[in-house]
Amino acid sequence: MSNYRIIDKETYYRKGVFHHFTEDCKCSTSVTARVDVTELAEWSKKTGTKFYINFLYLLTKVLNSRDDYRLGYRWQTDELICYDQINPTQYVFHEDTETCTPVYSTYSDDYAVFYRNALEDVEKAKQTREYGLDAANHPNWFDASFIPWLSYDSLNIELPDGYLYFAPIVNWGKYREENGRLMMPVSVRLNHAIADGYLVAKVFLLLEKEIASFCKQ
Repeated sequence: MSNYRIIDKETYYRKGVFHHFTEDCKCSTSVTARVDVTELAEWSKKTGTKFYINFLYLLTKVLNSRDDYRLGYRWQTDELICYDQINPTQYVFHEDTETCTPVYSTYSDDYAVFYRNALEDVEKAKQTREYGLDAANHPNWFDASFIPWLSYDSLNIELPDGYLYFAPIVNWGKYREENGRLMMPVSVRLNHAIADGYLVAKVFLLLEKEIASFCKQ
């Protein structure tokens, strides 16, 4: 079940921008940047935990830290809403069929709880080959997809023209060593009506901050 509050579009602090990018120029904005994950990789190895789930936890924590990243649009009523919480839709890749299964994991600020549950979700998904996408019943889930085969430089997600999809779409690839540091490409896509370059860049800045704090544990 998703809980949310309705945002008054007349008092919304991005009112002018929202109007322009939902009426005149419906588009999204995306950025790919490299995030230093050296400490997180080392921490994961030291603790015997999975780097992937650790990063997923920190990413979801960041996206829950600001209302801007938890916005949604109800086209049936033309309402701008803000969810109390958003959760990650992760994906399990099946080597034998070269297909993936969506995994709806629920966010918890408690790292141990999230880690345990996300790991169980992945293991259950490995037992099926069904695509199983159910976005209608998971309105406050965002796409979080790992591309482990490539350390890419750019990635772009295209949506139909004029489609007011407000949930974040985040991808990340294989990290690689650069000047003695492990750098990982991360791509963040947000609808321009509710986010500009600053808010997209803020995701990366908050990620760096959360990684540093997390690895001090």
